[in-house]
Amino acid sequence: MKIASARRSLVAFAFAGAAAVVAAPLFAGPARTPLLAPKPAVADAPASADGDESPTDWKSLTDTDWKKRLTPEQYKILRKHGTERAGTGKYEHSKVAGVYECAGCEQPLFVSDAKYDSGCGWPSFTEPVDGLDSKAVGASIDRRFGMVRTEVHCKNCGGHLGHVFNDGPGPNGLRFCINSASLTLDPTEAAPGSDAVGKDAPGNAGDEN
Repeated sequence: MKIASARRSLVAFAFAGAAAVVAAPLFAGPARTPLLAPKPAVADAPASADGDESPTDWKSLTDTDWKKRLTPEQYKILRKHGTERAGTGKYEHSKVAGVYECAGCEQPLFVSDAKYDSGCGWPSFTEPVDGLDSKAVGASIDRRFGMVRTEVHCKNCGGHLGHVFNDGPGPNGLRFCINSASLTLDPTEAAPGSDAVGKDAPGNAGDEN
């Protein structure tokens, strides 16, 4: 009931006419329809990763700062809304338990319990680390390339993560399609218990992992 209620809240805030707009996905297959509503791109910043007690003001970082902080591939995806080639990401088939964090600011975003093999060529998750009403993962409408899709980003630093589609398994029916380069995996953190449909979700290509 909690998941159903959360999903109804998401749908209630969906942009006008979303159900009538068919969005072409980044992978081969049938077109999808965006579901999540736009959210603010940047929220309050967490404490800096180097142990400094003062929080990092992510909004104040310049393009030059991000280029120094990130690898070229991370910069292309997180700051320039790029997309890694399907099937090339290091986390696509990962079964390592842990917490997936933002490669830009180390904000926890997803847990391995919510990860499953969708067969799309990118890591897929059923929900963010803190559920559908997430304070970690935000969404916005992406109208690039003549398509209308729902883009997802890190709320702490605004870094682009990927897109979310409504063709996922389980009761919430969502698939968060995320670039590996936008993530880092912390295997030392115990993934909290979750009711999310994970790696062995029925109806998905789990045997490809």
